[in-house]
Amino acid sequence: MGELLTLLVAVATIAAVVWLIRRHRAEQQRELADALSEARRWVERLGGQVLNLVGADDPSTQALADAAERYTAAGSQMEQARSVAQARQVTETAYEGLYYVRAARTAMGMDPGPELPPLPGQRQAGAVSEDRDVEVAGHAYSASPNPSERNRHYYPGGSVAGRPVPTGWYSEPWWRPALVGGAWGVGSALLFSAMFSGMAGTGYEAGYADGAAAGDGADTGGDTADPGGDQGGSDIGGADWGGDAGGFDMGGFDI
Repeated sequence: MGELLTLLVAVATIAAVVWLIRRHRAEQQRELADALSEARRWVERLGGQVLNLVGADDPSTQALADAAERYTAAGSQMEQARSVAQARQVTETAYEGLYYVRAARTAMGMDPGPELPPLPGQRQAGAVSEDRDVEVAGHAYSASPNPSERNRHYYPGGSVAGRPVPTGWYSEPWWRPALVGGAWGVGSALLFSAMFSGMAGTGYEAGYADGAAAGDGADTGGDTADPGGDQGGSDIGGADWGGDAGGFDMGGFDI
């Protein structure tokens, strides 16, 4: 009798474990399906904007080109998405593209459309609040809160390779090599110091040293202002961006 009871308990335990495993897998599949559906919805929204808008000047044309680039990247990521983290990365990429669309619409004097949730690191980076022209290593750079023929390259703001880059319009996309390569080049500290030190509304408002401490502390890596990394620290569409993005092909920036 005792052996039979032991056997029954063992069978019941195994059955319970199997049931829990199957339930967990089913929940994972539902969560993935929901994340993919959400990502697809935002990618389609971005695609509709990109396909239906035409730039009226250099800033709006460039912003729409950047939005189209993010649309292409999001589509590539969507094809590769096999996890919830990867699906959420697709949604974030679509959000980035929609920020470029908003910038283009603003440059053309149009209603920018509904507000978007903040991107990772965007709040910490702040925004360009004044026109600034600097020269670093013999090269001229400029930044402005408003688009112009000179400042035609928009950046929505956020953390790039661990360093906060404020929202604004720039004379050239000097952040792109770091965005693609994951590290800043030699002399980047001088550029940030000259461009943003003491600028109100940015992560560098109190001076370059304070801004660097708040944003990264080094050219090559960790964002100490955002312990969760670039994908964490903000709630976008009700989703936590933390986790492994899964090594996506970002669609190939044209530097």
